[in-house]
Amino acid sequence: MTDCRPLGLAVLALCGAALVAGPALAQNLEAIKARQELMEDNGKAAKAAGAILKGEAEFSAEKATEIFTQMHEVSVKFGDYFPEDSKTGGKTEAAPAIWEKPDEFEAALAKYQEDTKAAMDAAPQDVDAFKQAFGKVAQNCKGCHEDFRIDDD
Repeated sequence: MTDCRPLGLAVLALCGAALVAGPALAQNLEAIKARQELMEDNGKAAKAAGAILKGEAEFSAEKATEIFTQMHEVSVKFGDYFPEDSKTGGKTEAAPAIWEKPDEFEAALAKYQEDTKAAMDAAPQDVDAFKQAFGKVAQNCKGCHEDFRIDDD
């Protein structure tokens, strides 16, 4: 009869190691993916705004409202996707500062929400008004990316 104890002990040790390592490896990839998709939507809106400002696309009040509405909708949802278990993985570009300075992150997000709402409510009727409103919104993007994003580019 063969003694299976060494094999059993090895399997037991591997299972124990997996239990200990499991929590350390836990990553909320769904939250990471959701916030990446929201930032892609935000980027598309910003690109459309840039095209208007560069004269590559025609300005219309409807398009301006669409851009600011899309950005505002992103701003309202975005903060929901930063649980503790989403700090790493999924090629996240979220900087540790989000969790280290949560009050500052929340303040930056609130400012973005306010400015996108104000731009939406202003309903720019010409390219000059659009440029002014978009400038305020874009400042938020820049500041947040500098403070709360890891630039892997």
